[in-house]
Amino acid sequence: MFAFAFFAKPLHQGRDEFYWRIKATMTIKTRITEMFGVETPIVMGGMTGVGYGELVAAVANAGALGFITAHMFESGQALFDEIEKTRKLTDKPFGVNLTLLPSINPIPYDDYREAIIASGVKIVETAGRAPTDHLPRFKENGVKVIHKCTSVRHSVSAVNKGVDVISIDGFECAGHPGEDDVGLVVLLPATVDALPDTPIIASGGMADGRSLVAALALGADGVNMGTRFCATQEAKIHQNVKQQIVDNNELDTVLVGRSLRNTARVARNTISEQVAEIQKDPTKTFADVKELMAGVRGRENVLRDGELDGGIWTTGQSQALIHDIPTCADLVKNIMAQAESVRKRVAA
Repeated sequence: MFAFAFFAKPLHQGRDEFYWRIKATMTIKTRITEMFGVETPIVMGGMTGVGYGELVAAVANAGALGFITAHMFESGQALFDEIEKTRKLTDKPFGVNLTLLPSINPIPYDDYREAIIASGVKIVETAGRAPTDHLPRFKENGVKVIHKCTSVRHSVSAVNKGVDVISIDGFECAGHPGEDDVGLVVLLPATVDALPDTPIIASGGMADGRSLVAALALGADGVNMGTRFCATQEAKIHQNVKQQIVDNNELDTVLVGRSLRNTARVARNTISEQVAEIQKDPTKTFADVKELMAGVRGRENVLRDGELDGGIWTTGQSQALIHDIPTCADLVKNIMAQAESVRKRVAA
């Protein structure tokens, strides 16, 4: 099978054009593959309860870019140890996710940052608030920062503050899609138009080779897949959860937190439907759903023990496109093969 490569240019120099080159092996080259030294423009961003070293190493060995999720570890040293464990499993590039959110219990973000720098990891994905206070140390040590955003305005602001790459989350995404409710098919090219000199990763609804080609056609330099990598053999979550992702369709998610302007897209189950029903009453506060939405319930009851109605758990609308539970290596290979098939069909 012959291959193809994408070369993206700044928008006003023809960024919306594609350049196909026949090669002996299947490749897609973008600013993301070139910047990070990865074989494919496929990213698995940080995911709470999922982003452990074994999965990240499997993603890296498959030719994609995975991220260890820092806040799952109690200290900077524990994160450093996870990075070292991952290094024993792969010699390919991988990164660390820092999700910067308010917390009742202090999270050792500074210690995480210093552990990342000490480990020699050169790629960080941030989410939540802008990583303004961490950027100087990262820049001093040659660490590239990808920042996840849910709007054009926040993307522009983050780039102005110094981040290197934007991962733009459409409304389809798992977790927090923001409050603007803009789907990726509009949000992605709008972000590309606003930031022609910045590599953009498409996130939300991405799950296969069709997603990859569509995102590249809209100006992205790569795609982020979260829910898709949850349904892989190497993901350390219960088989019941993986199978439920396969069984679910595009209607099997629920938006919670709307009344609090802290929207999250989660799997449809008895708990999420109960929370959504309670929050139809605008007088209700977080205290009224705090116990139902406790993160520990989702991590322990659902992800660990496989009790699908045991708590809130996160999944995106892309589950409608997920029909198997492959290894990461087979998944990435299949995505790239489907992308080639799509290219041939479009080019015909």
